[in-house]
Amino acid sequence: MLVVMKQGATTQEIDAVAAQIQSMGFTPHVIPGALRTAIGITGNRGPEGREILAMMPGVDDVIRVTSPYKLVSRETHPEPTIVTAGGVTIGGGGFTLCGGPCSVENEKMILETAHKLAALGVRLLRGGAYKPRTSPYAFQGLGEEGLRYLARARAETGMGIVTEVMDVESVGRVEEVADILQVGARNMQNYPLLRRLSLCRKPVLLKRGLAATLEEWLMAAEYVMSGNNRQVILCERGVRTFADHTRNTLDLSIVPVVKKLSHLPVVVDPSHGTGKSEFVPAMSLAGLAVGADGLLVEVHPDPPHALSDGAQSLNFEQFAALCKALRPVAAALGVEVR
Repeated sequence: MLVVMKQGATTQEIDAVAAQIQSMGFTPHVIPGALRTAIGITGNRGPEGREILAMMPGVDDVIRVTSPYKLVSRETHPEPTIVTAGGVTIGGGGFTLCGGPCSVENEKMILETAHKLAALGVRLLRGGAYKPRTSPYAFQGLGEEGLRYLARARAETGMGIVTEVMDVESVGRVEEVADILQVGARNMQNYPLLRRLSLCRKPVLLKRGLAATLEEWLMAAEYVMSGNNRQVILCERGVRTFADHTRNTLDLSIVPVVKKLSHLPVVVDPSHGTGKSEFVPAMSLAGLAVGADGLLVEVHPDPPHALSDGAQSLNFEQFAALCKALRPVAAALGVEVR
């Protein structure tokens, strides 16, 4: 259910409704709005308690929420959520760029990449210190050493850091450095990890699983939000289909559907979505056109010699050309590139 408070409801009235919800054995989630406050309720299995709540001072209405993802749904939060991290906003009508290598390979390469991207106006740097790989013999990342290099990159450029968290044990270490904690496709349904991230104060970027349905993806986001971490960014990164002309099938059709059903911002990863650098620019422009809130693009100083995902990475010149191509399209759509 969703309790909609009257415009001008007092803090005492809101607190009293939240306390009543707790006394019923449910969990209240206070959702401030531009004009009025709403209180989402989770843990209930039906309309029990609706009449009691409807009669409380300051309550305007009590609405049944039909979708299984209560906190993620636009039914409980009609206005789009805007996430702020690393000095940049994601959502709310802008188009945010995030670039960087698949993995942090050494200090020199990540610092060089950070400075090049910062010079292009990019304010979010992606790079994996911990890397989940299909093969146990492939490069797994530098771990804490990689986190130190990312911290230095932020200190030198002022860029926000987006990096992946692999397991519950490493959340604390990653949270000390990252401005946005990334959950990879393989971990989308790692529920212990999602529950731990629900307690974090940092935004979480949640990639869609390799074969996840829309509802499964949004329910994974619900896990994070259920612990009062309301800063969730969804990322479409391609799903596995019968097609073999690209690494994955970038499902851009899901972007407008997600934005209809959910208030969370959605970004697109055309690098993993195609697996081939030559197709990344076209799919980046397409992501902008379908209404995504930003891009997550792999950029490397020397893609042919990258330790991971070189085939889908742009070099600096190619990424600069992409940035240049995006701006007139964004201007035509009335969108600001950030």
